[in-house]
Amino acid sequence: MRHDLVIFDNDGVLVDSEPISNRLLAAYLTELGHPTSYEDSLRDYMGAAMHRVHDLIQERTGQLLPENFDDVFHERVFAAFEEELKPVAGAEQVLQRLTADAVPYCVASSGSHERIRVGHRTTGLDRWFDEERIFSSQDVGRGKPAPDLFLYAAERMGAAPERCVVVEDSPLGVRAAVAAGMDVYGFTAMTPADRLAGATQLFSDMAELADLLL
Repeated sequence: MRHDLVIFDNDGVLVDSEPISNRLLAAYLTELGHPTSYEDSLRDYMGAAMHRVHDLIQERTGQLLPENFDDVFHERVFAAFEEELKPVAGAEQVLQRLTADAVPYCVASSGSHERIRVGHRTTGLDRWFDEERIFSSQDVGRGKPAPDLFLYAAERMGAAPERCVVVEDSPLGVRAAVAAGMDVYGFTAMTPADRLAGATQLFSDMAELADLLL
C-alpha cells in the first residue's frame, strides 16, 4: 500500500545520534550517583522523551534528578553533535525519492524542537524539513510509547492514521505507532529485530527503505 504520509522518527533514523546521546546519558547519570551503562541507557531510554529518564530514576531510587539536568545534558549532547554527528547513511536518498514522488513526509521525535533542529542543521538535513514538517513530544506532553505525538503529526499533516506509516528504530516508538493505528517499519541497524515486535515490516539498511515505501 502506498501511504498518504511517511512519519520519520529522528534519532537513529535520520541522524546517527543514538550512540552519542546514550553514551553521554549513561555517563551523566553515573556521575550523579545512578550507575548506568551504555547498554542500560539504550534499553531503558532509547526513543524516549526526557521525562522518562526522570520518572525511571525516581521510581527506582526515590530521588529526583537535579533541576538543571536537562539543560546540562543537552549542552553536552549539542557540543558532541557539532563534533561527531552524521546523517544516517541513506537517509537523504530516501528523502530525495519521497520528494521526487510527491509523497508527504514529516519527522515526529521524542527530542525537543531544539534538539531536532541542531541535529538537522549539523548534518545538512535541514534543507528537507521546514517548520511545518517538524513535530516534537514537546507539542503533546506525553512522549512515546503513548500514540499522541504520531496522531498529532498526522492531524497536522492532514492524513488519516490508518493511511500513515512510521519509520522507527526503538521499541517505544514501535509501540506508539501501533497504538496510533499506523503501519510501522522497524529499522534494525541498532535494535535487535526481536525488540521491535509489532512492526509491520523490518529492514536493516536505510537504502532499502525507499523501495518499501514507493
